[in-house]
Amino acid sequence: MQTSAPETHTDLRDALRALCAQFPPEYHRDFGEDDAYPVEFVDALTREGWLAAMIPEEYGGSGLGLTEASIIMEEVNRCGGNAGHCHGQMYNMGTLLRHGSDAQKQQYLPGIASGDLRLQSMAVTEPTTGTDTTKLKTTAVKKGDRYVINGQKVWISRIQHSDLMILLARTTPLSEVKKKSQGLSIFMVDLKDAIGNGMEVRPIANMPNHETNEVFFDNLEIPAENLIGTEGRGFYHILDGLNAERTLIAAECIGDGYWFVDKARAYAGERVVFDRPIGQNQGVQFPIAKAYVNVEAANLMRFEACRRFDAGQDCGAQANMAKLLAADASWEAGNACIQTHGGFGFAREYDVERKFREARLYQVAPISTNLILSYVGEHILGMPRSF
Repeated sequence: MQTSAPETHTDLRDALRALCAQFPPEYHRDFGEDDAYPVEFVDALTREGWLAAMIPEEYGGSGLGLTEASIIMEEVNRCGGNAGHCHGQMYNMGTLLRHGSDAQKQQYLPGIASGDLRLQSMAVTEPTTGTDTTKLKTTAVKKGDRYVINGQKVWISRIQHSDLMILLARTTPLSEVKKKSQGLSIFMVDLKDAIGNGMEVRPIANMPNHETNEVFFDNLEIPAENLIGTEGRGFYHILDGLNAERTLIAAECIGDGYWFVDKARAYAGERVVFDRPIGQNQGVQFPIAKAYVNVEAANLMRFEACRRFDAGQDCGAQANMAKLLAADASWEAGNACIQTHGGFGFAREYDVERKFREARLYQVAPISTNLILSYVGEHILGMPRSF
């Protein structure tokens, strides 16, 4: 497929594509149909160091920027995989890297970089508060050299394939803080010690077969030394990692968008109806072309967000807009692809329906497109707060 501009980082892309080629479509198809997890694929990405891209070299990582990390996530999806199985390993460590003590970074980051430790899970969302994070109800009460955790989380991904989990809990009651964003703290949870000892995990079956769970805390005790950063500042510690997360998710959506366009374009050229390829008909051709245009536009915003992040500049607006544009573009491309394939678009052997289900998730997660529009309206355009 021709692009409007030469692809960047060709060596990086070529290496990723060579690895992904070892895992054909039928391999990924299996993990879209049952509760299995692509262990071999994630192990291969880990072994080659791709998931440690943003960890500094001093801790055993590659020391690359968000630009390179986003290309890695893009290529996984562009090659037919689903980076959602493992992307947490790439960005969850950011909270530890930016706010952890030297001792904590020395304790955890080398193992995360090598893959000996998996930090794929972050527990923030709760059933009754959703994205109203400052009102979360999970509490962490300090008792001597321990914190005692009580509460509930939901939609917490990849716990069953993680060793560690970052937890956001309230350490000061909401009624006792001046601002509702205060009094929240971040903890590192050793899942091996926690599960069955005050922490219960219940898997949630879901449409894209994304490994996610409901979590219950009943007097879970964790060492006080597992506090990351400053007690009461956890909300702000979490916030500064969201731009990276949203930009990486945008890259995954862009990868999906290119996959859909390629799949639709190829099928439209091969499928003959009424003695002509269906791609000759404008009713088929134009939706695919429009989808491609929108993926390309989202791609430009993704790289602008990456450029600003890597330069240490504020990139909140660009990260949010990239995520919105990419999620919309991949969903539009998915619709064009499934419509182009007709009935075959619903057949599992074509992989379109699997990718279609996976792409739909990002209209909702990790932040819904409506909340991004609220952010743009209030913080960029200066309009009244809408919620």
